[in-house]
Amino acid sequence: MNRRPGRALYANWIVPGLATALICVAALALGGTARAAGRAECSAVRSKILGRSVAYCVLLPPSYDTDKTRRYPVFYFLHGLNENAQVLLNSGGWDLIQDLWSEHKIGEFLIVTPDADNSFYINSRNGHDDYQSFFIREFMPEIERRYRVGRARHDRGIGGVSMGGYGALRFAFLYPQLFAAVTAHSAALIEEPQAQLTPTANMELTEFAGTAFGKPFNRAYWDKESPFTIVKTHARPVGLKIYFDCGTSDSFGFNRGAVKFHDLLDARGIPNEFHLYPGSHNWQYFAQHMPASLEFQSRAFGLHP
Repeated sequence: MNRRPGRALYANWIVPGLATALICVAALALGGTARAAGRAECSAVRSKILGRSVAYCVLLPPSYDTDKTRRYPVFYFLHGLNENAQVLLNSGGWDLIQDLWSEHKIGEFLIVTPDADNSFYINSRNGHDDYQSFFIREFMPEIERRYRVGRARHDRGIGGVSMGGYGALRFAFLYPQLFAAVTAHSAALIEEPQAQLTPTANMELTEFAGTAFGKPFNRAYWDKESPFTIVKTHARPVGLKIYFDCGTSDSFGFNRGAVKFHDLLDARGIPNEFHLYPGSHNWQYFAQHMPASLEFQSRAFGLHP
């Protein structure tokens, strides 16, 4: 297990109340001509599985509109609880990514975030919200039809924060043939909810999870869908690159789950890069360490900025 101090970047992460269009314009204007001019757009995918349209936002790299023959890697970034597809636009993440492009710290790839409500990216226990099936069978194929991205395993990465980190790890270990790399910050890794969480955190988690794991909360279904269970019961993924980190003062105790998950991967002989850093469970922590995960994805794509 590696431990190293984090950098204090983009500490003021939350930018509430701005319309998406204004945020996009402001993000492109900041820094003038020195900043790589990527583009953001938001749209929706109609889902037959869910019976509704699902919003998404995509961040397009600087050369996307000029190099019309190029196909790019795609990074699926999954948001956390009570967030939505606009999380990178509304948070300062777009500025951070633009700076990484401008400073040639990451190569050019698309970053796509779909709305997931508080689904935990699973097929819900009641069968009314099969988000996992939607994401794999409808959302990814539609994104890869609409945009000039590669469709091979080495062209795809997945990652997320909190609930999104949980979802990203699940998808990567369930479908390792689809992704070159997985990254997660402060993933909702809980092996033993009653033992790992404080009573308050346990109550908040079951409340925010809504009906995803049953209502009332069904512990057996939580265990079935857990990344821990998936790693224990599925074949070791070959060639999957894995990065995850967590704050030592995570308010949900996810740091304890992260350590256990790292130990499980090591015990199963699955290579992984894991870090504990000082910090809590908030956007300030995520912003400090997101450059590391984006650089990890860039290297996994074989990009050399």
